[in-house]
Amino acid sequence: MRISVILAHPSAGSFNHAIAETAVRVLTASGHDLVFHDLYREKFDPVLTAGEMEHGPDEGSLVALHCWETVRANGIVIIHPNWWGQPPAILKGWIDRVLRPGVAYRFEENDRGEGVPVGLLKARAALIFNTSNTPEVRENAVFGDPLEGLWRRCIFELCGVPSVRRIVYRVVVTSTQAQRKAWLDEAAASVREYFREGSIS
Repeated sequence: MRISVILAHPSAGSFNHAIAETAVRVLTASGHDLVFHDLYREKFDPVLTAGEMEHGPDEGSLVALHCWETVRANGIVIIHPNWWGQPPAILKGWIDRVLRPGVAYRFEENDRGEGVPVGLLKARAALIFNTSNTPEVRENAVFGDPLEGLWRRCIFELCGVPSVRRIVYRVVVTSTQAQRKAWLDEAAASVREYFREGSIS
């Protein structure tokens, strides 16, 4: 399978980076065709301009490459922290610029944008890893877990990805080295199983 892995965390020593390294290692060892992007390291520009919104990304640009890779992917892995119930701005910009009309979804003929989009992504599965410093009970009771709705309903299901799984590791700020190792072992097992050949229809 072709798997696209997207990481959004500014600190190279973060637990998000450890998750990404684990996912890349497992996917590579499993024989998948892998592309990996660390958005901060490659200085991905999150700003969508009026010109790009109307005409699409410039041919040969980094955004055009991301679009091409995303269209070809059979599976997608996203890794990011929960900041204010949202992805970091750099990843929100990636969503705006890459999961664009004509790439990730389209509207029916004669639909001016007011209808229900038709998903275009060929990916059959998306796996999202989030880190959080908010306990699960408070996240659900006070905030309603906005990232679940964002990634599942607002993005991947709309773009035609039928299988969406999100895994949250919390509370990271008070976690021990042993806890983080256990989380990474769990992440490795989840990636291996979720993208096992034949497991996604």
